[in-house]
This record gives sequence, structure tokens and C-alpha cells, in this order.
Amino acid sequence: MARIAVVLLLSLMAAERTNAASVTNTDTAPVVLVLTESGNKVQVVLDPGASETLCPSGCFMTTPDGDRIGLDGGETIDIVKGAAVVK
Repeated sequence: MARIAVVLLLSLMAAERTNAASVTNTDTAPVVLVLTESGNKVQVVLDPGASETLCPSGCFMTTPDGDRIGLDGGETIDIVKGAAVVK
């Protein structure tokens, strides 16, 4: 329940700004992304084929394969085999 509330909160925050990162899970299994924004860590679960708009103020994203990526907002990211492909 808390996870759903966090995802909804992040989605609402992201909707307020147009300069947010867009992440799409192209894998066939759900992935967990860890977002660190202003010192706060949040886990976001993306179902297969799902997209989310995240990090409206910039953040660090840890991908399922352990990579940590700094995002400024405005990036388009695909999760492919657990790795992030930034476009």
C-alpha cells in the first residue's frame, strides 16, 4: 500500500513539471528502481512495458543491475535486461 502511495505521489509531482525523466521497462519482468532525491530513497516498481515520469527536480537512479545514474530531468530511459539505456 505504501509503495502505491509513493508511486502516485511521484507521478503527481512529476506531472507538475515538464522537465522530468521518462523511464520505460522493456523487460518481460517487473524491475525495481531506487531513486534518491534530496537525500530520500524511494523504490519504484515498473511492470513489464510500463512507463513512468520521474525525478522532476533531478535525482540519482539505481538500476536493477546496480548502475547509479544521475538524472537532471528530461531524459528518456529504457530498461533493457536490467540495464538503463539513456536516449
